[in-house]
Amino acid sequence: MNRLPLWLPLALLPGTGYAEGIASPPLQLASDYQQQDVAHYRVSEKLDGVRAWWNGRELVSRGGHRFAAPDWFVAGFPDTPLDGELWLGRGRFEELSAAVRRYRPDEAEWRQIRFMVFDLPASELPFEARLTALERLFSHLDSPYIERLEQRRLPDNTALAAYLTEVEALGGEGLMLRHRDSRYLPTRNRDLLKLKRFQDAEARVLAHLPGQGKYAGMMGALLVETADGRRFKLGTGFSDRQRQAPPAVGAVVTYRYRGETGQRLPRFASFVRVRNDEPERP
Repeated sequence: MNRLPLWLPLALLPGTGYAEGIASPPLQLASDYQQQDVAHYRVSEKLDGVRAWWNGRELVSRGGHRFAAPDWFVAGFPDTPLDGELWLGRGRFEELSAAVRRYRPDEAEWRQIRFMVFDLPASELPFEARLTALERLFSHLDSPYIERLEQRRLPDNTALAAYLTEVEALGGEGLMLRHRDSRYLPTRNRDLLKLKRFQDAEARVLAHLPGQGKYAGMMGALLVETADGRRFKLGTGFSDRQRQAPPAVGAVVTYRYRGETGQRLPRFASFVRVRNDEPERP
């Protein structure tokens, strides 16, 4: 089987740290959870962080941009590709997003961030064996800024539901399930699943629609389009501040919903956040 390259060198704009025209790293992407035998999976918390790919030299966003992490932050990282998330803690996504997108990193901010690793994408081993390899790798690392994400074994779906309740009570987003016998495949597949009370997805902002009544003079809703061309209005989930300064046209936003209509439009769609994984320009 032909595999995609595990990383591509970064082409930098002269005199800057900003990556231009970089292919996105070949990340494995999750499908929505449906009833499964949880005994065949390892389960971890779904972090409220920013996906990051360590290519053995630098941290790269899923959009193919280099994070301007301080040299001391990555000094103890291995030369092995790693898949994970930059994380600041539950409920702190906006702070994290602002910190990792800065062209010039704020060292005080980066000292609070951790690179939470959940996979070894270069390995041909099944996931259970990759976890063992990760454990051996981390036994030789000496850095406070990189951690292995806990991957639990659960006996049944009752335990899975209890773990989900526990994580959500602590302010977590949900759970991720990785099939213990699966290979790392850089596609969306059912060996990697996300479990949340609500479904979520992404769409691109096409236009700002004016508000009425108490929202007069502000944004009332966003007209958005999914990657497969479905268009709909996204009008709930915004603070007044966000309505006064809405996500830019062209931005990608995450929304939450509960199932779909017969026309495959999301039911009860609500704005969650802007997907900010590209660094600021200098």
